[in-house]
Amino acid sequence: MNHWWRRIVLSLVAVLVLVLVYAGLYQLGMAAFEGETKTYAQSIQAVIESLTTAGFGGDAPWESTAMNLFVIGMNLTGVLLVFLALPLIVVPLFQQALEDRPPESTDLTDHVVICSYTPRSDVLAGELEAAGVPYVFVDDDAELVVDLNNEGTNAIYGALDQEETLRAANAERADALVTDIDDETNAMVILTARELSSDLTIVSVVEDDEVASYHRYAGADEIVRPRRVLGQSLATKATTTVSAELRDTIELSEDLAVTELLVQDHSDLVGQTIPESGVRDRMGITVIGAWFNGEFVPVPGSENVIDGNTILLVAGRRDDLTELKSRTVSALRHNPDRVVVGGYGVVGRTAVETLASGGVSTAVVDLEEQPGVDIVGSVTDEAVLETADVDDARAVILTLDDDSTSIYATLVLEQVAPDVEIIVRANETENIPKFYRAGAEYVLSLSTVTGRMLGSILIEDEEILTPETQFELVRTTAPQLAGRSLGDVDLRARTGCTVVAVERGEDLLTDLGPEFVVREDDMLIVAGSDEAVNRFVSLAC
Repeated sequence: MNHWWRRIVLSLVAVLVLVLVYAGLYQLGMAAFEGETKTYAQSIQAVIESLTTAGFGGDAPWESTAMNLFVIGMNLTGVLLVFLALPLIVVPLFQQALEDRPPESTDLTDHVVICSYTPRSDVLAGELEAAGVPYVFVDDDAELVVDLNNEGTNAIYGALDQEETLRAANAERADALVTDIDDETNAMVILTARELSSDLTIVSVVEDDEVASYHRYAGADEIVRPRRVLGQSLATKATTTVSAELRDTIELSEDLAVTELLVQDHSDLVGQTIPESGVRDRMGITVIGAWFNGEFVPVPGSENVIDGNTILLVAGRRDDLTELKSRTVSALRHNPDRVVVGGYGVVGRTAVETLASGGVSTAVVDLEEQPGVDIVGSVTDEAVLETADVDDARAVILTLDDDSTSIYATLVLEQVAPDVEIIVRANETENIPKFYRAGAEYVLSLSTVTGRMLGSILIEDEEILTPETQFELVRTTAPQLAGRSLGDVDLRARTGCTVVAVERGEDLLTDLGPEFVVREDDMLIVAGSDEAVNRFVSLAC
């Protein structure tokens, strides 16, 4: 209940108690001092008349001093209640009403208009803030807009597909507009925005690939398909986590690649720390960081022990990375070419198509019977999972659009098939640690993929090279670091990310010691978690 409504209710209860007490005293006083017998109802009426100064019916005047003093006291109480009600209740209620009214316009210019607010656009907001790009959310949920503004986020209220709303968002003077609602409403927003400005860059986030051409026809400059990218990434991860072959790497040059490696149970790295494993010293590989149960550690030390849920983010020569990859795979594992896919929406269908193109067979589980679904039922049902024969699968990919159901399904899978890799789509980044605690081996969120893809389009001088991985690899300028050495700046300690390479003219420089000095025209390739890279962008750009 709202704070002010609680105050009103408590005040009314207090007044009611006061009236009832006064009525009892009035009834006793009239009998004792005036010799008149009053019912309790009549006494309540007399008290209310006295408190509200509305008159006293047939009871006035009173003969006794005691009753006159008592009535005077009731009159003063009524006046006091009026004076207390104004500053304590009435005025604050008016102030609260004004505060709770959501803003309906903005004065921002050269900004990004985001229609509407979602966990996906929240990730984008983090990317924009780090790069110093102003933005405003437009949403038709008044309470949400009020909450966002109270948290310090620019947001305005209005109907998303109406011209007056986009005018109020100053879309005519904006750099770009992002629409991420649903495919039909997105089309309406695009048409309306294009009528306002022919120069505005319009980016649309689509669910169904078939509508992409319609959005372009409506006037969208860029189309983003995060669900397809997410489905492809999850499928690729299912085929690489159990293979000793090095795949899914970002090749920066012939001598340098960046990749993330999932350490499996029973591999020879389990139980060791990074220093003990010899990855850095003996193999010459740069450990950019590691995820331990979903938490990114930029400089793993002796307190961080590798287990079956550890994901290493590493850079080095391809041959060295291939050797390290072979050490992450369990020698005890049976790896059939079969993957169970839970959920058959856009992400699930894309994952199945990607797996099929690689010669991997699938068993699809979904609540709805439709072409492509092999088993109708819930992935949280043990009987359904047994029917899908998850025990004899290479991996299980969960692509559901509800995080709570996916987390529960992960817990069930850990009991039914504890040796099978669980690869999960998360919808909100804040739930990723919960998935790892539940037993998932690899988690990638739709919010992360969408935010990165949009950020790469909207932010100048910054290119996100890995929208579809758990880590972020960014190609960006760093004007604030010009003339300073990497050792002096100490980026790893200050931001948690690593500069893995520098583009200087036609050359790609990879031998970067602490004495390396950044030049003004250098393009830095930086790797780390999303939060770490955002800290770097805020510091260096």
